[in-house]
Order: sequence, then structure tokens, then C-alpha cells
Amino acid sequence: MTELVLRRAGALWRGFRSWDSVWLLILAIPLVLVVLDPMGAEPVLSTAVRAFIGTAPFMAIAIGLIAWMKATGAEGIVAGAFIGRERRMIVLAALAGGLMPFCSCEVIPFIAALLAAGTPISAVMAFWLSSPLMDPPQFVITMGALGMEFAVGKMIFAVAIGLAGGFIMLALTGAGAFAEPLRARKGCGSSCGVNALTDKPFWRFWAQAERRKTFRATAFEQTIFLTKWLSLAYLLEGLLIEYIPAEAIGALVGGPGVMPVVLGALVGAPAYLNGYAAPALVAGLMESGMSAGAAMSFMIAGAVSSIPAMAAVWALVRREVFAMYVLFGIGGAIVSGLIFGAVMGALG
Repeated sequence: MTELVLRRAGALWRGFRSWDSVWLLILAIPLVLVVLDPMGAEPVLSTAVRAFIGTAPFMAIAIGLIAWMKATGAEGIVAGAFIGRERRMIVLAALAGGLMPFCSCEVIPFIAALLAAGTPISAVMAFWLSSPLMDPPQFVITMGALGMEFAVGKMIFAVAIGLAGGFIMLALTGAGAFAEPLRARKGCGSSCGVNALTDKPFWRFWAQAERRKTFRATAFEQTIFLTKWLSLAYLLEGLLIEYIPAEAIGALVGGPGVMPVVLGALVGAPAYLNGYAAPALVAGLMESGMSAGAAMSFMIAGAVSSIPAMAAVWALVRREVFAMYVLFGIGGAIVSGLIFGAVMGALG
């Protein structure tokens, strides 16, 4: 009998561990609220549901964009950014990183192949910095949650940070720094996982059954992904509005000056929220008094230092190059926040 109970308990525990922790948190938040504060549960859930419904059209556009790019193979255009003179590479890499949807699972083998082929670390750094900050689907989600000004500003800063990091690395390598930027690697060679990125796009994807299948599969996958992260973000937004006094947030990261922006970057850096979920949380923070500059620095620092983004860098380069990536990301977040705060203050 005891053995049977232990086996069943073990099966339940394995099933529990197989659940995505984010979905578990989404389920746990309403349950805990209902038990501990039934009166507070209704406004929190109402805020989350209204925000999700309001963002749904933008989410649908984002899903369509991602599925279209996967089905057509439009990501293959990125490979052309790393051909030519080094300065040209830096500019095109920063633009490609900021405008094309890339996930870390694609970035690692793609960049591994480029580095193995001798691509300058300056161009790779430009791509690495701008890639997690913005892409077309993130632009749509950010616009829906925070407005056109914020979305355009973040897109500009994504490319600008990539350019700045790339050209600074160009100057440093020209002075003799980072002569050996790569880690010693085993396994994946220069061709690992790169075919999908070097093939030419096929724009009429609906004409091929395999590409139609890719479109449907990607659309389904992204629907689940965005539903998960946006649900969590809007629940957190509801909790912020209901339980954290607006004056507390306003005192910490509100108002003009450098310190709120620096704090926004330092708080955003360790926070793991991807570029799709962060706008919803930032909208709640801004509603509670967070300044526009601090909000921008929070989002940029959080994106650059998120676990998938940093893992892509850590896996391939030496620690000193990784340290430069983090420095560029946090420094770029602070400078971007200061500029955005000043511009919004002048406009508003």
C-alpha cells in the first residue's frame, strides 16, 4: 500500500514538474487572491481581462507577422548583413537585429557559424544588442500597450544601441583588444543550424504545403506563447495597481532627473520579462507614477539582460566580450531613458 502511494505521489510530482511554471503562476495568482482577499480579486482580474482584450487585435497582428516571416524564410535576408566592409556590416547588422524577429535558439547556431567564418566581433555585437530589443511583432505589442511614441522610440534606441556597441567594439579591436573573442567550442560546426537562415525567402508561401504547415504551426505556437506571457503581465499589472500605492512607485522611479532612470535600468536588468510581456507591466508601472524615461530604461535593460539573450552571448564568447555586452546594454538603457524622458518632457 505504501509503495502504491509513493508511486502515485511520484507520478503526480513528475506531472507537476512537467507543467510550465508560467502557466502555474497564472493559475495560482487568481486562486491565492480568491482565498486571501476575495474583495481584491475582482478588480485585479477585471484589469487583466480588459487589458488582454484591448491588446488582442495587436497580438493577432504580431502572430501573423511572425508566422509569415517563418513560412517565407524571410529571416534569410539577415545573412546578407554580414557581407562586405566592416562598417557596413555593423550598420546592417544593427538594422537587421532591430527589425527581424529572432529567438535565442536561432541566434546561437547562426552567430556560431558567422564567428567560425571570421565575421568581425563588432558586427556580431551590433546584432546581439539590437536583436532582443525590438522586432515587428514587439513593435505592434508595444504600440498597443504604451502608444506609438514609445514603440518608435524603443525601435530607434534598439538600432542606436546596436550601432554604438558595434562601432565601439570596432575601435577597441582596432586598438588590439579582444584579439581572441571566442570560447573554445566543441560539437556544432560552422554549418550547424544555418541553412534556414541562408536560403533565399520564398514569398508565395501558400503555394507550398510544407510552408503552409510552417505558417499554421508557428501561428499556433506564438498564440500560446503570447497568451501565456501577456496573461502573466496583465495579472502583474492588476496586482500593481491594486496593492502597490502609486505614490511609492512615483517616489522611486517617477519625476525628472537621472536617478529614476538609473533605478529603472537596475531594476529592469534582473527582471526576466521578454519584449512581448514587458510593455503590459510597464503600462501598469507608468499608471502608478513611473516616469517615461525610467520606463524606457527598464524595458531596454530587461530585454538585453534577459536569460535567453545573455545565454546566446555567454555560450560563444569569452567573459570580457560578455562583460562588454552587459555594459553596452545597461549603459545604453540609461542613456536611452534619459533621452526619451527629455524628449517626452519637451513634447508634453
